[in-house]
Amino acid sequence: MGSYDFGKQEVCQWIRDNIHTDAEILDVGACDGKWRNALPEYPNMDAVEVYYENYYRIRDKYRNTYYKNICDFYYDHYDLIIFGDVIEHLLVGKAQKVLEYAKSRADVIIVSVPFLYEQGMRYGNPYEIHYQDDLTPELFNERYPGFNILFRAADDYCYYIYVNERS
Repeated sequence: MGSYDFGKQEVCQWIRDNIHTDAEILDVGACDGKWRNALPEYPNMDAVEVYYENYYRIRDKYRNTYYKNICDFYYDHYDLIIFGDVIEHLLVGKAQKVLEYAKSRADVIIVSVPFLYEQGMRYGNPYEIHYQDDLTPELFNERYPGFNILFRAADDYCYYIYVNERS
């Protein structure tokens, strides 16, 4: 399905204003490559995608495209990691582990999530299920401390940011 477009222009502008164009970027759950398309001036963008049909469609769009579940994907460092509509698809404990791992290996993390949004399997893709359909701004802050709002796109959608203090 891909990430939503709510606020994407504003977030892309923030990235352009704050992240150098030779930055190493990871697009998690790249789906149809919306972030790659939105930020063409960033050549060092990699993707990780769990669903084979999506991986097959985007594998040539990125510098490196990994066919892997983010829960089992290990890496050294990225300047920016984008979790565009990914966290709600993971069980809370797994999402917490994934984000804690990312915090130790990234300078900046951007997470976008919908709030109170139920979703089952779509397009034959079992990874489309929302396991965190109960997310609210308060619950996000409780489950994922250290993130701040980057852009509130709507009452039911938000972009969060984490900036590593060592950066």
